[in-house]
Amino acid sequence: MKKHIITFLFSVFALLSANAQTKTNPQLSKLYQNYISVKSALASDDFKKTSVAAGEFLKTVSSINSKFLDEKKLNSLKSDAKIISSAKNIDAQRKPFYRLSEVMIAVAKENKISDKTIFVQYCPMAEGSWLSNEKQIINPYYGSSMLKCGSVKSEIK
Repeated sequence: MKKHIITFLFSVFALLSANAQTKTNPQLSKLYQNYISVKSALASDDFKKTSVAAGEFLKTVSSINSKFLDEKKLNSLKSDAKIISSAKNIDAQRKPFYRLSEVMIAVAKENKISDKTIFVQYCPMAEGSWLSNEKQIINPYYGSSMLKCGSVKSEIK
């Protein structure tokens, strides 16, 4: 009888655990949406819009509990968002976006941050990757000068 109860409890726990991993985390989902705003602003070569979007990203990442993301990732995201929001020009904003994107790609692979497919895109000229909520390439590293440069490297579902 104990064996059956233990087996039942284990099964329920496994089912609940699997279900929890398939639900989108609202805090991380908001962070992803803020990230997309930063990416889009960079792609449109809009310095002011990028600063504002990075500021919003910073507010969101600062409110995330460390039980959802480890301190190293949180600190890296905060640091890069601060640099982007206070940078003096669009080129200075794009440099920290490389690391911000690498950390966000890791976050997306480890957590469910969107109900929709996330596309990991890569620009060989910039040698950098980024996340996108659409398959179409809109390059944040070169903006209007090479807007379509890149390809989809993988999908996160």
